[in-house]
Amino acid sequence: MSFGPDPRGALTAVNRFGYGARGGDSDDLASAAADPRGFVLSELARPDAALLAGPDLADSPRLIQEMFAFFAEQRAKRLQKPAPEVMGMESQSAMAPRRPGEPRRAPRPPNVIQQAYLRDASARFGRACTAEVGFVERLVAFWSNFFTVSAAKGPLVRICAGAFEREAIRPHVLGRFADMLKAVERHPAMLVYLDNQFSFGPDSPAGRRTGRGLNENLARETMELHSIGVDGGYTQADVTNFAKILTGWTFARPRSRFARPGTFAFFANAHEPGPQVVMGRTYSERGVEQGLAVLDDLARHSSTPTFVATKLATHFVADAPPPALVERLAETFRKSDGDLRAVSRALVETKEAWDAPLTKMRTPYDFLIAANRAFGRVPERPQPILGPLNMLGMPLWTAPQPNGFPDASQAWASPEGMKLRLDIAARLGSQGGNLPVNPSQLLDQTLGAAASQETRQTVARAESRQQGFALLLMSPEFQRR
Repeated sequence: MSFGPDPRGALTAVNRFGYGARGGDSDDLASAAADPRGFVLSELARPDAALLAGPDLADSPRLIQEMFAFFAEQRAKRLQKPAPEVMGMESQSAMAPRRPGEPRRAPRPPNVIQQAYLRDASARFGRACTAEVGFVERLVAFWSNFFTVSAAKGPLVRICAGAFEREAIRPHVLGRFADMLKAVERHPAMLVYLDNQFSFGPDSPAGRRTGRGLNENLARETMELHSIGVDGGYTQADVTNFAKILTGWTFARPRSRFARPGTFAFFANAHEPGPQVVMGRTYSERGVEQGLAVLDDLARHSSTPTFVATKLATHFVADAPPPALVERLAETFRKSDGDLRAVSRALVETKEAWDAPLTKMRTPYDFLIAANRAFGRVPERPQPILGPLNMLGMPLWTAPQPNGFPDASQAWASPEGMKLRLDIAARLGSQGGNLPVNPSQLLDQTLGAAASQETRQTVARAESRQQGFALLLMSPEFQRR
């Protein structure tokens, strides 16, 4: 197999910017070696490269309506259920604990909420496993984590987690940052995740009537995590005033008179009246437009380019990214008015992004997708990836905090974490018996001439094919990007 004139550049292209080389007949390394930068940049030139659709992928309004219909059905069933004291022997028997030796009862099928989650997970995994390069999919995952929502928040966020990514993230990954920011903050999943449906202006009609007040979560996280950063120069007064501006931002319920059920809605009766001052600028009372004006200004604030550039460089290049790389990305962001296609192109074209050593640990998600790509697999069901993700502490769309999953290598390189990776690699290796290549051949397909002699010898001397595949997956060149 020919690896071309730049084997290290090829490995950097497929591992640092993508999800790893695909096994089989793809010949990704040879394509990347001929022109590493061009190989990565090719995805940015494709129209709608980030969009993901399918006949079984419903939009958020439909999913939310299905969720409320499911809840109504469950309530109706509970009302029809006989009281415990009048249950017959058959019903009591069904509730009895399982006796030793008795067969386990069949698990309950997933309800509509879990079904939607699984469908979207399957679509995301399928796209990541089959993309030629995977750079755009890596960008989708980065921005989805940057603007994180957690499926653990409750049923609405869980049923909409995939739709949130499809509707608020993917259309803008190669568009304008301001448009993504506005789409994210108005999406029902984000509004519920950060409790804005419970935020009422103290002097609004609904606030005075109910005694409810502000919830500052959305305002604070929009500033601290989604735009200017914690050092961006805002004060507590700015957070409070911005929270007042965002009162009334909610989503339409099933019988809503304000908007289509399941979509963003502006509840004027809960909105704090009057002008508000945020970071030195006065925003006049204009209903929902008042909040959109703040988001536009946050997207163009002088602190936002550096905050975004640092996050992007840290994710793709190094835990302590080269200052010149961060400044190049920030300058591109400023000059292009937040054009994320231009910023992504600058990331690939900048020398520092290629010169930095491949020492950054793959996240659990990156590792599992790379392993499936190497084996040429597109999972028919999402569970074989969802299960290991849970084991490795990175459940899909379920970050533990609003700042998302960590990007630092140390978060994923603990002794316990590496032991779990080894266990998973062994399990994946045991499934490689039907591959048409041996471990050394798969090494050539996925790591190429950039693999060290030590890695080659370790894989070649494995006691079995299964062990050889597992050792390949655990090699430094496969684990790091």
